[in-house]
Amino acid sequence: MAEFDAVIVGGGHNGLVCAAYLAKAGHKVCVVERREIIGGAALTQELWPGFHLSVASYWMSLLQPKIMLDLDLIRHGVKVVEVNPGIQPFLDGTAAVFWPDSKAMQEEIYKISPVDAEAYPRFVEHMKALVAHLRKLIFEVPVNFTTGKAKDLRKSAALVWRMRSAGSMFYDIWDLLTLSCNDYLGRWFKDPKVLTLFGCYASGSGGNIGPLTPGSAYVLARPYLRESDTAAGPGGLVKGGMGAVAEALREACIEAGVTIRCAAPVKEILVQNGKAVGVELESGEKISSRIVVSNADAKTLFLRLLKPEHVPPTVIEAVKRIRTQASTFKINMALSGLPQWTSLSDRELKVPGSITIAENLTELQQAFESAQHGEMAKHPYMWILTPSAFDPSCAPEGKHTMSLLGGHVPYALRDGRPWDDATREELFEIVVRQIERYAPGFRELVIHKQILVPSDLESMFGLPGGHVHHGELSIDQIFFRRPIAHYADHRSPVAGLYQCGASTHPGGGVTGVPGHNAAKVILGDLK
Repeated sequence: MAEFDAVIVGGGHNGLVCAAYLAKAGHKVCVVERREIIGGAALTQELWPGFHLSVASYWMSLLQPKIMLDLDLIRHGVKVVEVNPGIQPFLDGTAAVFWPDSKAMQEEIYKISPVDAEAYPRFVEHMKALVAHLRKLIFEVPVNFTTGKAKDLRKSAALVWRMRSAGSMFYDIWDLLTLSCNDYLGRWFKDPKVLTLFGCYASGSGGNIGPLTPGSAYVLARPYLRESDTAAGPGGLVKGGMGAVAEALREACIEAGVTIRCAAPVKEILVQNGKAVGVELESGEKISSRIVVSNADAKTLFLRLLKPEHVPPTVIEAVKRIRTQASTFKINMALSGLPQWTSLSDRELKVPGSITIAENLTELQQAFESAQHGEMAKHPYMWILTPSAFDPSCAPEGKHTMSLLGGHVPYALRDGRPWDDATREELFEIVVRQIERYAPGFRELVIHKQILVPSDLESMFGLPGGHVHHGELSIDQIFFRRPIAHYADHRSPVAGLYQCGASTHPGGGVTGVPGHNAAKVILGDLK
């Protein structure tokens, strides 16, 4: 039986981050991954000859600079490609450009609403100030407030002390977590187009929620969470796709001495006398270790990988209550050429870095509610990239790739039909019609397509319900309630068993933070 200090279940990016930190601290670490390739949802594949696409995760917007620098990921191959600004077209033939420079963005908003343009700098400064406080919480290990133990009371007091600088902004943070996107933005903006420019973000990027739904405002902070002025550089489109991030993490792990085993699905986490002592693979092989770290979602960990007798009934019931179903879909395409966006006919910008399809917030809310009722939305949200326009290596000469993140579709269709070739084609037809409202003739450009609905994202990448965050980021499922109360500190009811996946604080997206924070806790316990 192989022996290690730590076995990590799951070779997604958080598992690799955790492994690298543990190995760099001198521990003998093994990562076991069920698939034949590491990276989880941070994956690049050649879907068709010459066409390389980021199959699930598509944009490096949240990977924290601290982690990139600690693990030397730039040296290991992570390179951000310069792209043009993104656009949001409207049916009236206009388009708004998302300029990275705040002054240029203000001028863009002025074309729509001078009043809202005047408010824009105040909004930006407010969000930056708010996120400065939220950023302190990203690397914070949630405290169990209820143990009554002196050490936990001290940690709780220390957390409150560290957050004292928030002052009255505490209430703004609370509003961000509880209000709808529309209501929160309404404090600054009034024009429907401007509200849509910023509010549509709630429907995508893992938000999976309607912009008029209470609790959707939190996604407004996400674009500001990653600092872009560090030595790690800005986020953005990664050369070679998101698989390049996973490959860089693999290289960092190998350099630190980590053993990585693919095609090694775990059957069971082994427990003796209330302590995790290793794993048993589906092949029957057993790997022993001082500790086990799970990068799987909480439901998989507590309901499948552990025998019921090792998990308190209260924990089982709490885990079962975690809301995980998502309505995100992903479509990857090979194109014979680039779409022609009619709203750019009189602009110098002909090839945008990204395209946001969202006519108004009411339409997006209707899309969300359709999915909640088991129906495909007629006008789904879409965030579109054409990576090959800026990274020619990912497509044959003269051809292009398209990555489309969409919302909303149901996990299961209300009429009882399965997600099969016919229903996926029905979804694709909806998508094509939606795009052709803004780019006529798009249909003729499509050479190949891959359509992934929530159940596909679940089966391929271990995303429960297809949810990139392994569960909703609602007020009852964040921070010290994530994944469940009493076990938000990356530990578990089983001694020596830790959690490092997106089920833990601060959730999903390619941040690396759950892996980093879990390693911090583990290293403290192993002293």
